Amino acid sequence: MQFTLILMRKLGTIFGLAGLFVMNNSNLMAQNSGIDPAFGYLIQDAIYFTEHYITPATDAAVYQAASSWVNTPQKANMWDFTLGLHMNTFLVPKSDRNFRLDNQDLSFFQIEGQDSALTPTALGGDQYVMLQGVLGDSDVILRSPEGVDREVIIYPYLQGAIGIGYGTEAVVKFSPKTTLKNVEYQVYVLGFKHSLSQYFKNVEDKNIHFSVLVAYAMEDLTVNFLDIDTDYGNLGLNALNSLIDTWQMQFNGSKKWDKFELSTGIIANTSTFDYKLKGEKGAIEEILPLQSILNNELKAITDNKFNLIGEVSGRVEIYRFFLQTTIAFGKFVNTNLSLQHKF
Repeated sequence: MQFTLILMRKLGTIFGLAGLFVMNNSNLMAQNSGIDPAFGYLIQDAIYFTEHYITPATDAAVYQAASSWVNTPQKANMWDFTLGLHMNTFLVPKSDRNFRLDNQDLSFFQIEGQDSALTPTALGGDQYVMLQGVLGDSDVILRSPEGVDREVIIYPYLQGAIGIGYGTEAVVKFSPKTTLKNVEYQVYVLGFKHSLSQYFKNVEDKNIHFSVLVAYAMEDLTVNFLDIDTDYGNLGLNALNSLIDTWQMQFNGSKKWDKFELSTGIIANTSTFDYKLKGEKGAIEEILPLQSILNNELKAITDNKFNLIGEVSGRVEIYRFFLQTTIAFGKFVNTNLSLQHKF
């Protein structure tokens, strides 16, 4: 027992001295590297901005990719092919255009001339606030990032669907990279729709149709972010990227009257949001790997979200062309107008 107590005391002394040695070495490294400890506070503010500035835009991106997958719940025959040009229209809600910035929420920056201010999200307007901090012996001045400055966002894309047998249809969407002021957006999607009403002949005889769809979408969104020049050079935080992986399942039902079809649907999807600084690294990287540090910290705000979305659409046939309009609603309202041709 006495031997154990003596051993514990000696181990405590050894660990205490080792801890003191590590702390002293850390301080010496910080002093010798010339890195201002205020960088830690600046990183905290960058994370805060990321979460509040880009989140409304990433949420909106999921909604834009979620709707208008199903042209019709009707059964597709083998090699049936439909190609459509879609025009997506997203209505930006006022509640997602700005967020409240308060000095109490900031560690490095302070708002010039006021304690609190509204500043745009990535979906907001062209307003901005001036922020000031001190790094080393110099002031750091930052103009907060602006939004896309649009109340309505229009997004065109092509969608193709081909029958692959057994009442199943493969659906693909193709979109060009779209740039809206300081935001770039592109989506890659693939889905499979299967007819359920084909198993109920008496239902199809009444021109009532049901289907289920499973789909995957990857939304790639990049925004201009924090362009900060300091005595250490540019910090390389001027582009922030979000990759969004979305898995979706939806059920659609329709009733057809001659050339007109009315459809309703319920969409359930789950999305994972990953954030990463993108673009040219700043001069600060010569003495501090700031992008790597921040990208590691951004993992803390990686998020998973579930959405339940309703959908209503009307589709009219004109020879072998179809004109369709769709409204999706939930947290946001998204509309879609498409012209399709069945080959």
